[in-house]
Amino acid sequence: MQLASHPFNELRLDNMSRSFGAFNALRDISLSIRKGEFIALLGPSGCGKSTALNCIAGLLGTTGGGIFIDGRRIDQLKPEDRGFGMVFQNYALFPHMTVNQNVGFGLKMRNVPRAEIEQKVANALALVRLQGQGDKLPGQLSGGQQQRVAIARAIVIEPPLVLMDEPLSNLDAKLRLEMRAEIRRIHNQLGATTIYVTHDQDEALSLADRIVVLRDGSIRQVGAPHELYEHPAHIDVAEFMGFRNRVAGKVVARNGQVATVAIEGASLSGVAADDVKAGDTALLMARGDDVTVSDTGGNSISATVETVEYRGREFVGMARTGTGMDLIFHSPKPTAIGSVISLSVAADKALVFAG
Repeated sequence: MQLASHPFNELRLDNMSRSFGAFNALRDISLSIRKGEFIALLGPSGCGKSTALNCIAGLLGTTGGGIFIDGRRIDQLKPEDRGFGMVFQNYALFPHMTVNQNVGFGLKMRNVPRAEIEQKVANALALVRLQGQGDKLPGQLSGGQQQRVAIARAIVIEPPLVLMDEPLSNLDAKLRLEMRAEIRRIHNQLGATTIYVTHDQDEALSLADRIVVLRDGSIRQVGAPHELYEHPAHIDVAEFMGFRNRVAGKVVARNGQVATVAIEGASLSGVAADDVKAGDTALLMARGDDVTVSDTGGNSISATVETVEYRGREFVGMARTGTGMDLIFHSPKPTAIGSVISLSVAADKALVFAG
């Protein structure tokens, strides 16, 4: 009996944990996911995001906590009894089967009548825009087409939950952009709930209704894309949201939400975390595209240009401060390597964290 194969209102992870011997891959993961949501699990390699997905799918057992669908515990069910669709990073297609056979495999295992399988397979291939490709083998398709087949196979069983484990990581940049839009379109059209694993912040920001940032097996922050992008709560979350410029100094003043940090004889201000106070050592962080070459010297620091790259509409450079801190900056015109420049960032575009 497939208890979880019908539409649900809430998937709840209740202190879900997974250990491998003494290593804790997941630590007390608690999260409620609503029907129809697109959730992105974001984090670096080894943070536990794929482990979490595999525990939800039933491919890995949990060693603590539970997984619930509308209050019914499902983590003791076999994967096939959970009724979820899964899209793997490496596609996991059967090379000796045609596209039609690959997509219809799950239906065949459920003893669905042949005529119904053919109709559902045709509908799924139409949804992923692969009409006319059903008689081909996976090896005759491009990488993007193979990924579409994998998605069609996952959704043809009409699952209430679709699990995707870095499905675009093997595609080139152009195909990733195209498939990103397709995945969101398919999600919207199906109305199913989706949990999507990625290490790419752009994928998470563009696809998800909510992003769950993981580190060392624990949840660091959960929120809508704009919330995490504009207000990361921790240093590691800020780095994933693009705040890769980091300069260390000492907080000399705090006025409301703004803290001023003394760094190499300069004073830089930014929006401070709640625990930052005057006298603390601190990190001021900013995105590279918010750091510009300044002639006025306001909220700026001096640095020596190390590299400059032309990116089409602008130049992107890296400059090094007197104490060896590297800063990425953007400029509409080239700057000479070896020149000393003043790099500036608006106070509302910088973040200050204690540490």
